[in-house]
Amino acid sequence: MSYVDGFVIAVPTANKQAFLEHARMSDEMIIGFGALRVVECWADDVPHGTLTDFYGAVQAREDETAVFSWIEWPDKATRDAGMQKMMDDPRMDPANTPMPFDGRRMIYGGFMPLLDLGGAAGR
Repeated sequence: MSYVDGFVIAVPTANKQAFLEHARMSDEMIIGFGALRVVECWADDVPHGTLTDFYGAVQAREDETAVFSWIEWPDKATRDAGMQKMMDDPRMDPANTPMPFDGRRMIYGGFMPLLDLGGAAGR
């Protein structure tokens, strides 16, 4: 069964193009390391909550946009190996390739799909 990594970050709205360029580079690398699919989503219809929301989760400022991303892997073993290759790759060193957002406020995690009605597993 597939494995999914999910991420939420706050990107300075003015850095949208820089984020897209950084994502294109890193996402192509992730695909090369075994991921099946990488999706980057720029907030469009994301409400501000009274208790919690995407913005609060990453301490987004007024000049930042919430971004939700996910990576689909064929399985957890491929994910573990692929993520290790990413961390070891000099192209991902912030000294070589600065991130256009504050990575300290990123939330992320790995997930085992529980139900997949429209994806490949549900067909």
